[in-house]
Amino acid sequence: MRRKVIAGNWKMNMLPNEAMEFVNTLAPLVKDTKNEVIICVPFTDLFYTLLTAQDTNIHVGAQNMHWEESGAYTGEVSADMLKSINVEYVIIGHSERRQYFNETDETVNLKVKTALSKGLKPIVCVGETLEQKEQGKTIEVITSQISKALENLTEQDLSNIIVAYEPIWAIGTGKTATSDDANNSIKEIRNEIKSKFGTDDVTILYGGSVKPENARELFTMSDIDGGLVGGASLNALEFNKIVNY
Repeated sequence: MRRKVIAGNWKMNMLPNEAMEFVNTLAPLVKDTKNEVIICVPFTDLFYTLLTAQDTNIHVGAQNMHWEESGAYTGEVSADMLKSINVEYVIIGHSERRQYFNETDETVNLKVKTALSKGLKPIVCVGETLEQKEQGKTIEVITSQISKALENLTEQDLSNIIVAYEPIWAIGTGKTATSDDANNSIKEIRNEIKSKFGTDDVTILYGGSVKPENARELFTMSDIDGGLVGGASLNALEFNKIVNY
């Protein structure tokens, strides 16, 4: 079911004490929002963030997980490990994971299926590079990515999935897709999902230099259901302005 979601991705930032201070600052500011609020934090912050976010409307997610249940995968974290401390969401296929850690469409699909089987809700990321954009391949790239990410899933699975469209050229650069371009790209993602599942009733977020100044324009477009926010999610007061756009 489509709903308004504002998710923060802290990436490799924030120590546990900073995470707890962030939640304590943000919680009273967003307690009356009608939007769903999610913060995706580093593994070392998860327990402390979850503990501090108890009895608030702030949901907590991880930024990655492995598709295997256990094994010789040094440095990795499994879905069961995340579930054991009551993590609810997990980002899968972020462009930085694809760029720096060899994430592929195939491993994204494996992780999505594992996350769903373990009761985690994946936030599945797709997006094109600047080169692909300049070559006019945006729609081809993002529809292929979402098609492969959702391979062998069911219509029922869609209700537990969030998709995030993040043009790679806009992440952390200060550049933002125009609201019309972002909306049109997300509409194409919806069309691809509908062709596979017979419905496009899935929450799709925009990410890429989202900030308080552009949140309203982006989030009130017809096909954009909210945002996956990077840098601006590291400051509770700024993130609050986006949540309460």
